[in-house]
Amino acid sequence: MYKRILDNLNTAVLLFDNELTLTYINTAGEELMADSANQLVGQTALELFRSSDAGFLANLRQALSTQEPLLERLLSLNRAGQSVTINLSVTPLHNRPKKIELLVEFQQVDNQLRISKEERLIMQQNTARLLVRGLAHEIKNPLGGLRGAAQLLDLELDHPELKEYTKIIIAESDRLQGLMDKMLGPNKPPNKSPLNIYAVLERVRQLVRVESSGTLLVEADYDPSIPDVLADQNQLIQAILNIVRNAAQATDGKGSIVIKTRIHRHLHIGRKHYKLAVKIDIIDDGPGIEPDMIQQIFYPMVTGRAQGTGLGLSIAQSLINQHNGLIECASEPGRTIFSVYLPIISPGD
Repeated sequence: MYKRILDNLNTAVLLFDNELTLTYINTAGEELMADSANQLVGQTALELFRSSDAGFLANLRQALSTQEPLLERLLSLNRAGQSVTINLSVTPLHNRPKKIELLVEFQQVDNQLRISKEERLIMQQNTARLLVRGLAHEIKNPLGGLRGAAQLLDLELDHPELKEYTKIIIAESDRLQGLMDKMLGPNKPPNKSPLNIYAVLERVRQLVRVESSGTLLVEADYDPSIPDVLADQNQLIQAILNIVRNAAQATDGKGSIVIKTRIHRHLHIGRKHYKLAVKIDIIDDGPGIEPDMIQQIFYPMVTGRAQGTGLGLSIAQSLINQHNGLIECASEPGRTIFSVYLPIISPGD
């Protein structure tokens, strides 16, 4: 009876004897360990957790020797070539004299950690965006007055050499006006309709290849089974183009970029769950992003290039957020990946 109860728990439950040999594992445990009970039962803890966090074996041995329960958080468990983060609970069971069993519970916390990270990221970006938009609005008003005054002064001046100064003022005012408009970001809600993602990506590939005059290799690695997404085509092209252009600049226009698509299942963005999403990876072989910059690159006005405005990635993130999606980045020297997640919403969702 108790096995039926344990098999219906979402928490992984394992039972070890006093030799630290596995004698029972429930269904959730099989899923977490990515193997069947027939294959796992009879193996020792050393065999099961050889490639995992050293804290696993240390905690099991400690509980066995002290006969006291213990709890550890955020341990790394390796299974089937992948690493997951779990909380560990170990409870000694005194069933018979000198015979102690260990009841071990694993709770996977990757999703909770991801949700917390994404909520923090979205909140920080929204706060930064509001501050920048407010600043841009405050600058635009006196900027318009400055330009108007320069135009009136230009009409009053007769000497061409003096008109050169007013022309500089007007030109620089226009340049700053354009910068302020970019800082304000997209001002129209997306006009969404069913969209073939490959049409967007191929348009971006074509534009970037033309801009690089053929010196940049832009490859495609597409999953042809991805269904249409509900999106605004122009906004999506702008978002992806900003990211790919950023990658092209990182490689100095002479490296290689791969645009890769795959289906991503059970996506959590904030606290919302989506059954299916398309994951678009933009991978470049540039020098990488400095670790102290990686957490800030989506903020407005943050850039690692002397000539950059720091607005391209911020605008891309804003556009993807309006599509209920998210952009993440991972980087090391020679390989930088920007991952764009777009939920695939079926008619029944």
